Amino acid sequence: MGASLKDVAQRAGVSIRTVSNVVNDFPLVAPATRERVQRAIEELQYRPNAAARTLRGGRSGLIGLVLPELASPYFGELAALVTEAAERRAWTVLVEQSGGDADRERRLLDGGRTPGGQAVDGLLLSPWSLGAADLRARPAGGPPVVLLGEQDADGLFDHVAIDNVTAAAAATHHLLATGRRRIAAIGLQPHLANGTAEQRHRGYRTALAEAGIRPDPALELEVDRLHRPDGAAALRRLVEETRRFDALFCFTDQLALGAMRALYQLGGRVPDDVAVVGFDDIEDGRFSTPSLTTIAPDKAAIAEAALDCLATRLAPAGAIPSSGTPAAGNPGRSIVIPHQLVVRESTATRTHR
Repeated sequence: MGASLKDVAQRAGVSIRTVSNVVNDFPLVAPATRERVQRAIEELQYRPNAAARTLRGGRSGLIGLVLPELASPYFGELAALVTEAAERRAWTVLVEQSGGDADRERRLLDGGRTPGGQAVDGLLLSPWSLGAADLRARPAGGPPVVLLGEQDADGLFDHVAIDNVTAAAAATHHLLATGRRRIAAIGLQPHLANGTAEQRHRGYRTALAEAGIRPDPALELEVDRLHRPDGAAALRRLVEETRRFDALFCFTDQLALGAMRALYQLGGRVPDDVAVVGFDDIEDGRFSTPSLTTIAPDKAAIAEAALDCLATRLAPAGAIPSSGTPAAGNPGRSIVIPHQLVVRESTATRTHR
């Protein structure tokens, strides 16, 4: 027979109500007490009864996580971190892949249910195709939503992201500091509404302007997707069009790894001939040859902040309304997560090597 709330309370030395508050992730629990209860839950392997919890509080204990691509290493790593952080809150995560399809993203946003019909208490959504008008049109009364990524929430929902403009500028400044001047940008996506590419492009151009370098549109390449083959194809276009360049700023690590492979096949050397910076700090980049310099978002902090937002919206009445769209007096929060430039071999100078 499994452990009960009473067993956990006795192990942690607290009341049953306090254990219940921790299990339901109510925010008004002292951090030390919460940690003690969570440790007792893990030691006793306590698992909340989802059906009973639903009957008591109208909650399922399920949250939805909607991501564009599960095959993407960045989103795969983020999904794992969200799942781990949710388990510590006794939540179960249902992961859905939208494929960046606007209709699918809209249905998931509006319905508050998975395609399989399961109701969720809250939704973490990383939209690729939905614009501000789609977000404003969401029917009232659904579960709370937290947006991930670069789509501007405009105060409609809680929003967790990094500062892509500043991060892209830091990547470009690093390339400039190594003496590079003809820096190509790979990853523009004017066909998408999420703002990721636009913000990283803006940061790239900002750094060039601050260095007194006029941007060359011929060095700014569009891609359909953000995968390795797209990076390789973009690099080949640069070479075939005889564009002179000595560095690449790629808007994802996957693009960078694809471009580096194409350079190798064409006889180019990284970083001797071309320095390369990516974005996302996926695990593959740490083990490539050469290892990839990149912008590293704090993915664990993104997961924690997003779940904290949901917990606050799901708090008991009297705190913040738990409706899907924040009330006028409780606008959606915009939380900026830190990032850092991780310098590796792909931008090493001759002196450093």
